Amino acid sequence: MQSLRTARGRSLPLGATALADGVNFAVLCRHGTAVTLVVYPLDGDRALAEIALDPSKNRTGSHWHVLVAGLPPAFRYGWRVDGPKDRGHRFDPALVLLDPSATALSDGAVWGQAREPDPKRSRRRSLFIRKPFDWREDVPPRIPLEDSIIYELHVRGFTCHPSSAVNKPGTFAGLVEKIPYLKWLGVTAVELLPIHEFEESDCPFFNPITKEPLRNLWGYDSIAFAAPKAAYASAAAEHGQVLEFRRMVRAFHVAGIEVFLDVVFNHTGEGDDRGRTYSFRALDNELYYLLGPDGKYLNFSGCGNTVNCNHPVVRQLIMDCLRYWVADMHVDGLRFDLASVFGRDIHGNVLLEPPVVESIAEDGVLADTKLIAEPWDAAGLYQVGHFPFGSRWSEWNGRYRDDVRRFWRGDPGTVGDLATRLCGSADLYQASGRRPYHSINFVTCHDGFTLWDLVSYNQKHNEANGENNRDGMTENFSWNSGVEGPTDDPQVLSLRRRRAKNFIATLLLSQGVPMLLAGDEFLRTQQGNNNAWCQDNEISWLNWNLARTNADFLRFVREMIALRKRHPGLRRRSFLQGVDPKEKRPADIVWHGPRLAIPDFSASSRTIAFVLDGTQTDREPDRDFYVACNARADAVPFRVPAAPSRRAWRRVVDTALASPLDIIENDDGLKVATTSLYRLEPFSMLILISES
Repeated sequence: MQSLRTARGRSLPLGATALADGVNFAVLCRHGTAVTLVVYPLDGDRALAEIALDPSKNRTGSHWHVLVAGLPPAFRYGWRVDGPKDRGHRFDPALVLLDPSATALSDGAVWGQAREPDPKRSRRRSLFIRKPFDWREDVPPRIPLEDSIIYELHVRGFTCHPSSAVNKPGTFAGLVEKIPYLKWLGVTAVELLPIHEFEESDCPFFNPITKEPLRNLWGYDSIAFAAPKAAYASAAAEHGQVLEFRRMVRAFHVAGIEVFLDVVFNHTGEGDDRGRTYSFRALDNELYYLLGPDGKYLNFSGCGNTVNCNHPVVRQLIMDCLRYWVADMHVDGLRFDLASVFGRDIHGNVLLEPPVVESIAEDGVLADTKLIAEPWDAAGLYQVGHFPFGSRWSEWNGRYRDDVRRFWRGDPGTVGDLATRLCGSADLYQASGRRPYHSINFVTCHDGFTLWDLVSYNQKHNEANGENNRDGMTENFSWNSGVEGPTDDPQVLSLRRRRAKNFIATLLLSQGVPMLLAGDEFLRTQQGNNNAWCQDNEISWLNWNLARTNADFLRFVREMIALRKRHPGLRRRSFLQGVDPKEKRPADIVWHGPRLAIPDFSASSRTIAFVLDGTQTDREPDRDFYVACNARADAVPFRVPAAPSRRAWRRVVDTALASPLDIIENDDGLKVATTSLYRLEPFSMLILISES
């Protein structure tokens, strides 16, 4: 290699940027006193060069920068930084740090291949490699939120099991192989658990039986906010993770499916004082993290540290990363983990209008990007229904999950709550001018029981996590249907399937945006583990054999998705309205009970029914719906009201019936006469639709 030549360089943009006369490096370090750029070849630990930056020449404000000519087309690099040792600073010039703006990292091509040998430092480096990519005029699908059906999945866990039958399991490319299935299922968006770089082997727990070290499967411990995980790319050995991610997004868009990312900016993988230093801690600890008066990390994330999100410098880094994922990687939506951490100031106090939340909401590049908040943090801040700058943000509606679970468990005093959740959670969103689509409705997600476990376990069973079953939520509002865990009892199994169908039908009938957990459509189990973050095994991997074993349930889910997509009345843009004496318009919804026009919202009630008027959808006209829910342990006869259109009713869904009678096309089901009594079996749900 020819000798390197250096020049002053430019302060912006941050990161490594190819220019006509070399590569410009820029890093922000406010409190450092000495900064050195270390350049490595793609392979090998011996540095090509260590370039000490002159603060009188290579510094503009807090930005250190240098232009280097003569570098190879691809290389690895990092930063050494020295500075004061007091007031919470953690500078250590012996460490080579990752660039916070890096879009790729080296040395992580093979999943779980080796643990870092040093508990305090990392061998991983920032990677500079630029390969052209043809987006082929890729255009985002831009599916309206109210028409969206989100499918949450884990890139590795989705195809890692041998039964997935893909050529490149556990990778972005493997996910592409499953696009035909996802299109067949009918979902409109995939929400990927964290795909930015993290260290899967950086897990302190061991399997209590085998004594084998566990791995961080979920990845909620980012070490590089803008770098796709190399181990999720089949082409990682050739440093192809960026291109493979782009190919995946392009393929999803061709199929008309959007791609959402679960992004984690509330904390980093550096953990607390015991954690490994990758970047931020030794680059400018006091700037990037929330610290207490004693210099210790404030922990509002539950993961050891909290990012100082509302500091202008950190806020700018977050914005740069988000714009990169949207503008350069063509991502359609962003789900923010523990987003309420964004609402805390430097001391951890709650802000009314957090600057970082406003910046994201008002950013021009992100203007068409779907923004979804997990509106709580690990320190008790709970903002469901009132996340700041809410008109731009949808929210994971934890109230929806809990209320629907409690109703179908048969809890007293839940009928009114269920009715509110079915109608889009107006109690949470209407007063602030928000819409039903600001509510992301879900019954299950990665965090907690799967759908099958929700109806199969009363208690969590997390012993395999190595924490003596202390981790994970204790209250799941679950019910095992009579037997804890696996059973051969046909009555218990039948009840479980019926209750699982109730959850799916409720979710896909509710106003708002439904989100499904991958594998729930064919009843996957985690064996009662409700916190499988460290289970890189068959507990978390999707067993695709279940798609055949439980083909009848898979059919039910697919048909319910199709039902929702056929009927605009289930995908309203505004909240439902009842009878208003001042207006002569018909009511959008009329409530009933087992008796006509007498709904029972008392604490002892466990039944509810309603009619939707197909002419009052606030969008395209639709057919009328009648829905009845029975969460009692005995059968209940429901008197069937007349359809607003005066047309005949057809049964579409009865969750108590076996497949294929449990769900039938609109006009092919049993005709149900007006004013007749329909016997609704215990823990079951009925849907009638008027004839066209």
